[in-house]
Amino acid sequence: MSGEPIKPHRGDAVSAQAGGAVPQAATSTAEDIAAFVAKARALSPHAPGAKGRLIFALDATMSRQPTWDMACALQADMFRETAALGSLDIRLVYYRGFNECRATGWISDSARLAALMSKIDCRGGDTQIGKVLTEARREAVASGVRAVVFVGDAMEEKVDELCAKAGELGMLKVPVFVFQEGHDAVAEQAFREIARLTGGAWCRFDPGAAAQLRELLRAAAAYAAGGREALLKLAKTASGAAKLIGQMK
Repeated sequence: MSGEPIKPHRGDAVSAQAGGAVPQAATSTAEDIAAFVAKARALSPHAPGAKGRLIFALDATMSRQPTWDMACALQADMFRETAALGSLDIRLVYYRGFNECRATGWISDSARLAALMSKIDCRGGDTQIGKVLTEARREAVASGVRAVVFVGDAMEEKVDELCAKAGELGMLKVPVFVFQEGHDAVAEQAFREIARLTGGAWCRFDPGAAAQLRELLRAAAAYAAGGREALLKLAKTASGAAKLIGQMK
C-alpha cells in the first residue's frame, strides 16, 4: 500500500515506498555538490504557492517508547497548524533495531500518518542519524524539502560524518529542527552543530512534556508550510516558534 514502510536494505540507504531502496551515499565531489545545489534551487520548494514538504524523523529505539507514543498523539497538530497557511506533505522517517531505517511516501492526510505511526513499535538498537540526513538530502534534490524535524535522545555515530551531511543540507537551504529529549551531553553537542550547519534550530524538551513538544512541532510545521514569514507570525503568540526563530539565520 502506498505510504507503508517496507523492509530496508544494508548500508546508508533508507527503504521507501514502491521505488525501493535509496542508493547508498558516496563521498561528494565539489562538482557533485554544485550539481545538486543547482538542481534543488531550480525546483525551488520555497516559491510562492509551492506545497510545503517536511521530513519528520524519529529515533524509535527502545529508550524512546514514551516519547514515540506522545509524538503519535501530537503529529496531527502539525497539520492543524498549517491549515491556514497552505498544504503540507510529511514524509515519516524512523530508525530502530539492527540497521533498520524506514521511510513512508509523502503523506498529506493526518489520519493516515497517525495510522502508520500507531503500527510502529520501538526496538533496541544504535542511532542511525546519518541515514536520516542522507534521505533528507536525496529528497531535497529529487522533489524539494522545506525543513527536517528530528526528535531523539542520543547520538552514537561519528559526529564529523554527520556534520558533513548536515553541511550539504545547509547548502540546499534545508534547515533541520532538532528536538532533544533529555540531557545527554554528547547528543546535545552533535544536535546543536547539525542545527547550526543547516540554519535550523536546537531545542530541548523534558521527557513526557507533551505541551513543549507540541509547540515545537507546530512551529516547525508552520515554517515548512509558510516559510520564515509564517514562523515569525506564529512567534508573536507561541513560545515554541519564538525559540526556533531566535536561532535561525
